[in-house]
Amino acid sequence: MTLDEARALDAADPLAPMRERFALPEGVIYLDGNSLGPLPVGTRAAMTDVVERQWGERLIRSWNEGWIDAPTRIGAKIAALIGAAAHEVIVGDSTSANLFKALVAALRIDPGRGVVLSETGNFPTDLHVAEGAVACVPGASLRAVPRGEVAAAIGADVAVLMLTHVHYKTAERWDMAALTAAAHAAGAVVVWDLSHSGGAVEIDLSGAGADLAVGCTYKYLNGGPGAPAYLYAAERWQERLSSPLSGWMGHAEPFAFADAYAPAPGMKRWLAGTPPMLAMAALEAGVDLWAEVDRAAVWRKSAALWDIMAAAGAAAGLPCVTPADPAARGSHISFRVPHAFELTQALIARGVIGDFRAPDVLRLGLTPLYLSHEDVWRAGELLREIIADETWRDPRYAERLAVT
Repeated sequence: MTLDEARALDAADPLAPMRERFALPEGVIYLDGNSLGPLPVGTRAAMTDVVERQWGERLIRSWNEGWIDAPTRIGAKIAALIGAAAHEVIVGDSTSANLFKALVAALRIDPGRGVVLSETGNFPTDLHVAEGAVACVPGASLRAVPRGEVAAAIGADVAVLMLTHVHYKTAERWDMAALTAAAHAAGAVVVWDLSHSGGAVEIDLSGAGADLAVGCTYKYLNGGPGAPAYLYAAERWQERLSSPLSGWMGHAEPFAFADAYAPAPGMKRWLAGTPPMLAMAALEAGVDLWAEVDRAAVWRKSAALWDIMAAAGAAAGLPCVTPADPAARGSHISFRVPHAFELTQALIARGVIGDFRAPDVLRLGLTPLYLSHEDVWRAGELLREIIADETWRDPRYAERLAVT
């Protein structure tokens, strides 16, 4: 692709006006939105309002003026992005905490099954959380197998299949409907981690027959660093499952202050502590941007941006580890290359912010809401220029850049 062709695509891009809704530093091409999305312009006003007017003037009265409903209100907005009903998603706690809740609750469904099945190389935190979850349920255990062996490993002892929908490193995407159906046929339930999916690829939890899912909001949903996560439970499970973290906000009558715990109906039972309203306000501002977006256009543009960067990587001689089929990948692209850390630092020094994943992967996020085709074309040209200059391969090069 030529620069003129990239600019022509931008001229016809229905998402182009969204770029002005983000605070993007001059001279930076930001390809790390798959780890932390940039600041939405509207977040500043939202945070000012919640601090100065709501907290500063309304004080405790703000709990009755929108704060207490934030987990369900924002959850309903996220539900529209992941193919769920509004009453099936709630926001609160971290992805790790929500994953722990979902796993323990799922393990308690059938005492005759005790295995949590996952893949080796899954996002490490998911495996770490699973280790902690099985330790809390007598007889439970964690079994991780290579990606290609997962489907065959769903046996009669498997209680829960735990998978990350889009792989954090390679961007490989599972066929959600097929894996969910296979698990159900074997009598297991599935917990999906949507952290690299929500806002990145089309998701249809309802259509796939999904059971439980969790996801973070600080990547493609632009909720801010450490933004609250979300949890999905299909309606058919909501009265059968209870959270192992039985905090007061998950109580049927939290302000009755009873000694005994009784879970709230529906998704509220998954809440634990008091909603973090400063973080909730920032998250809601990021999520609200999606109400103005044609999501089909997002998925199409993601594929177009990927093609531009894949061509640049191929021209530079970099092996791509991300599937070429758009239906089999997420919205980032990864190249395997020796000295990937040094290459990442060289790109950052030239104004292209991507990230490195050990031991040898350069990962670049391709986020359609604020990246232009020209951005990705220019980043690809810089990548080719750097690759052609052998100095970046010297480990001392990154040290001299003093960039982290």
